[in-house]
Amino acid sequence: MERGAEGPARTDEVRQGFTQHLGAIRRFFLKRAPVADVDDLVQDVAMRMHTRRADDPIANVEGYLFQTAHSVLADRGRRDSTRCRSSHDSLEEFHHPVEDRSPERVLEGKEQWSMLLAAMEDLPARTREAFVLHRFEEMQYAAIAGHMGISVSAVEKHIMRAIRRLADAIA
Repeated sequence: MERGAEGPARTDEVRQGFTQHLGAIRRFFLKRAPVADVDDLVQDVAMRMHTRRADDPIANVEGYLFQTAHSVLADRGRRDSTRCRSSHDSLEEFHHPVEDRSPERVLEGKEQWSMLLAAMEDLPARTREAFVLHRFEEMQYAAIAGHMGISVSAVEKHIMRAIRRLADAIA
């Protein structure tokens, strides 16, 4: 888009008007929108002012700025309503903490895994079998009892013994 002879002068006039009325535009938004949205709304006004055709004259820069601010606010309201913004949850880090994956943590995890495997090897054969069938094969106690030819109570005791010994090994 090519600017007319007065284009840059008008652009500077609009830029000066925006800068001059920036505080008033912020107050306009503070009265009508959440504080967290004010900077975004002011930026939207600035973007609209920046992308408008420079060869269109503005008789009243202040009035034009506030009409643009009103339009930005109305557009945001329609967009929020359409997208059901009020029912969205934020994805702030304190709501969803990220687990630190440092080299020390990885090494610690590998060491605990090695201790767990060694402790599983040290379990009595029947206890290890009951534990593996339940935790890794996802079999029910009754199915394990039938498979191993023991009572459900004995299966419960084997699994509890395995859990206790494994927990002690990695503690």
